[in-house]
Amino acid sequence: MVDDAALLAGWRAGDRAMGEQLFERHFATLYRFFGNKVDAADVGDLVQKTFLACVEAADTFRGLSSVRTFFFAVARHQLYHHYRARRRAPDLDVGVTSVADLTPSPSSLVARAEEQRLLGEAFTRIPLELQIALELRFLEGLRGPELAQVLDIPEGTVRSRLRRGIEALRAQVEALPGALTERRAALVSVETWSRDAPPSS
Repeated sequence: MVDDAALLAGWRAGDRAMGEQLFERHFATLYRFFGNKVDAADVGDLVQKTFLACVEAADTFRGLSSVRTFFFAVARHQLYHHYRARRRAPDLDVGVTSVADLTPSPSSLVARAEEQRLLGEAFTRIPLELQIALELRFLEGLRGPELAQVLDIPEGTVRSRLRRGIEALRAQVEALPGALTERRAALVSVETWSRDAPPSS
């Protein structure tokens, strides 16, 4: 199987088939990344923009991380640009602004169980930079240097951001309306992540 780096290089050189293969390989991951942060109508467009931006920036990819990490880093910038352009706020502070602040009817994680719905809604109510950090770490499995690279912060800052994100998420789950049983079930996931998160330095 052709690895991602070779596919990216081939696509950058004009090989459309390689581009399509790379697109198919990572489409679902990027769709999921954007799916609970923007309106459904904007998801596909942002995925496309991310892939195009990755091709344009392919010369900057040095193979020091995975192509998947490179894609997440570009996707994060596309997301921030999307909201800053939409709100006409170039100085939008994603450190304090949540998806719930940015959209009148924020989407939630697609899930059948009520506890997952509560967790998804809580995700949209914490600052966007915390939401992204938690999702990349606990839903996408990024760790250490790769997570730091996507977020463009030192590894020590990653640890403190994850801790702050967990605390914010826990507070939102506890504050959301819903049956006590479902809220407790959602908190189980949060507490599991808390135990798995690296200690802040």
